[in-house]
Amino acid sequence: MKMFNGYERLPRNYSLLSDNYEHKMGQGYLLDGKKDEVAGFDVFFRRVPNNGGYAVMAGLDKVISYIENLHFGERELRYFKRAGFTDEYIEYLKNFKFSGTIKAIPDGTPVFPNEPLITVIAPIIEAQIVETAVLCLINGAMEHATGARRIIEATPKGVGVMEFGSRRADGTEAAIDSSLYGMMAGCVGTSNDLAADMVNKIGLGTMAHSDIESYPDELSAFKAFAKTYPDNCILLVDTYDTLRSGIPNAIKTYKWMEENGIPTDHIGIRIDSGDLAYLSKEARHMLVEAGFPQAKICLSNGLTAETIETLIQQGAEFDSLGVGDNISKPEGRMGCVYKEIALQSDGEWVPKIKLSEDAIKIVNPDLKDLYRAYDKETGYAVADIMTRVGEEINIDDLIIVSPTDYLKRKRIIDFTIVPLQQTIFEEGKLVFDDPDLDTTKAYCEAQMATIYPEVKRTNNPQEYHVSGTEEYVNFKNNLIEEHRALTLK
Repeated sequence: MKMFNGYERLPRNYSLLSDNYEHKMGQGYLLDGKKDEVAGFDVFFRRVPNNGGYAVMAGLDKVISYIENLHFGERELRYFKRAGFTDEYIEYLKNFKFSGTIKAIPDGTPVFPNEPLITVIAPIIEAQIVETAVLCLINGAMEHATGARRIIEATPKGVGVMEFGSRRADGTEAAIDSSLYGMMAGCVGTSNDLAADMVNKIGLGTMAHSDIESYPDELSAFKAFAKTYPDNCILLVDTYDTLRSGIPNAIKTYKWMEENGIPTDHIGIRIDSGDLAYLSKEARHMLVEAGFPQAKICLSNGLTAETIETLIQQGAEFDSLGVGDNISKPEGRMGCVYKEIALQSDGEWVPKIKLSEDAIKIVNPDLKDLYRAYDKETGYAVADIMTRVGEEINIDDLIIVSPTDYLKRKRIIDFTIVPLQQTIFEEGKLVFDDPDLDTTKAYCEAQMATIYPEVKRTNNPQEYHVSGTEEYVNFKNNLIEEHRALTLK
């Protein structure tokens, strides 16, 4: 199991983290002689949360830990006995070890609807058992990472975003995930000491209103804090009155520091309420007028990508941001699903498809190769392209087609392609070197730089092309027609 500075990434045995019907199907497969049948499943999402233009892949590290540790001990076997499963199925679980292949897009990659984030190829019982946990682990992780990246994309370069979301998270694991995936997506740090220690960093923080309220007056609280933390003297100025009390007392504290030989190289204020645009501008003016232009301004209080953009438009002054709710509990949900796409029969792969009256819910069938195409001149990503496995792509001149709307066609020329999925497990063995957080963070930053700004904008983003080759889309449409013809007989 992956360790984080001595901490197990998944502190509990998650082997029973499965919806009951997964095991009911598993037992059915076993008793019907289908134990060794191999199936392929894709994990994907249909819509970007919050009407955004992209999501950020995350949670693969937890999936790796889960798969590596997946086994059924005495407690789990007693549960299945109590639940009425057969001795034959319990014996199967007793000797269970994941033996399949998993391919996935690495954490930190910007991703888009209807493309395979993770592909599981395994004996069908194994593939079925892991469904719920895999979805659970990446859905939450991607929500945190995507929420954090939306914030960061809205924030000016050079302004650090700190993750402050632990106290509003939905449980302890969510608090850790918010911190870790927030940092992975670009946050400069987190207030969560446990998460910080897991990746060998130091938690970030200033002071709370209770700190100030515990002293006879605001100035006494500020001086006490400055004396204790001269190298990180960020004073919370909105406890009583930001402009009439907080900032004047902060200035008095900085002058007191100078009078007592305490360096004022690392001073600043945090504003956590009120009209942040107006107050920050007034604060900057007051600090500069008082001779402290070096003082940093941190803003917090329910910040979203939209409010940050509004603050910028209104000329707000700030050097850092503290963001909690909209990283730990973003409004949008990923809604990743896990759908069968192929089944092996007599050594041959048979494509599988789920039909729907809603085009977006028709699964992209069969085992696929997935590529990202980059414009040679600009370096920007122009499309993600699905092909049938082994299909060759004309990288000089290619027609790509939307798998959900055959009329949406685009010709791309003069481009390069890079495979998006990497092999994580091969025949049950981990073959992927899971990178550390700093490496993934740098990778995420580099990948996000290849996405057009129009796709990343907060409001009404340009739709990114997730397409198939003509060969793949024609194959899909023919398969749809075959199945529809069968239903009409």
